[in-house]
Amino acid sequence: MTWGKKILVTVGLLVVGAIVISAIAFSYSSGCIGAPAVPEGVATMRATTYRCYGPPAVLTLETMAKSSPADDQVLVQVHAAGVNPLDWHYLRGEPYLMRASSGLGAPTDIRMGVDFAGTVAAVGKSVTQFRVGDEVFGGASGAFGEYVTVRESRALTIKPANVSFEQAAAVPIAAITALQALRDKGELKPGQKVLINGASGGVGTFAVQIAKALGAEVTGVCSTRNVELVRSLGADFVVDYTREDFTRADKRYDVIIDNVGSHGLLAYRRALQPNGILVLVGSNSRGKWLGPLIRPLQAFVLAPFIGQHLRPLLAEMQPADLAVIAAWMEQGVVRSVIDRRYSLAEVPEAIEYLETGRVRGKLVITVLRESSALALDENAGSGATQASRLSSRSSASGRRTTSSSTT
Repeated sequence: MTWGKKILVTVGLLVVGAIVISAIAFSYSSGCIGAPAVPEGVATMRATTYRCYGPPAVLTLETMAKSSPADDQVLVQVHAAGVNPLDWHYLRGEPYLMRASSGLGAPTDIRMGVDFAGTVAAVGKSVTQFRVGDEVFGGASGAFGEYVTVRESRALTIKPANVSFEQAAAVPIAAITALQALRDKGELKPGQKVLINGASGGVGTFAVQIAKALGAEVTGVCSTRNVELVRSLGADFVVDYTREDFTRADKRYDVIIDNVGSHGLLAYRRALQPNGILVLVGSNSRGKWLGPLIRPLQAFVLAPFIGQHLRPLLAEMQPADLAVIAAWMEQGVVRSVIDRRYSLAEVPEAIEYLETGRVRGKLVITVLRESSALALDENAGSGATQASRLSSRSSASGRRTTSSSTT
């Protein structure tokens, strides 16, 4: 064997070895470890944690040291938290590639949950936009607990006074995803025809309402049991997928929002206008390595060869977008659809139900009962004051939404 061939063989073996080692590292899950004892005299809180990857059974309701805010952070006493598919992806560490950020072998951040609504309990010395007693909602790691900290500059805004904590907790990830899918990726304009595939789920229920708010003609796709729900949210037309395949009908759409990945990309093309836009939001694929990432990869390969636009979406928790949704909720334009409510001790049951794929709207974890929160009102501003601050926060971003929907 010549030296050239030996070098090629050696390099090939090294590459194969590196792939095998990486596969083992990404797929390996360590065993669960117990929670450390909390030192005496330290203020405590309860929170749902996962100290290893796995099914909902690995979740634990743990007593830990109470969170405290840094200079630029706000400490929120959580009244309610929303459950999202993102939570079970982190819980199971799937697809495996996400472990590059969540932790190899075991999670680096043991707290669960993102969406929350509650009352500001303390603020860092650099915080200027929020004060103790404010009723707020937003997104931050660790929402499935009695307290959560979030940076002032991140996804946090005033909760409308006419919206409950549970309704607000159902909003952040799902509603922001729907808004960015329609407005930013879909470039939806008034009068256009949009189809929401998976219209009865978390993102779908918000997408139907937001599309109507943006002036579109909306068609929702769902199962028989959810037809009336989707129609009640404002859909102009509802397709029951158990009886009709919209990809084989004659109607063509300017924008399709795909929340479930129920058809192949070529099938979606048949339902799009020649210059239409398909926004890939979610997928039911449960592959351990790529999972829902396989659809964006397929779109990347196909996109250069067609005139239609295939656009994957990875939503970003933008405070301005959260304020837009808050203003719409205050006006009654958008509302949360809540399927079931669970206690903090029932988070495993909530995620088990979420994984069935049959949730209508959102699931909510009730952390602090509304009646128990009345004692916090002594430090809270008046409803009128909060409404005024909400209006000022959303005015600029509201103008952005209007202009984006008409360009």
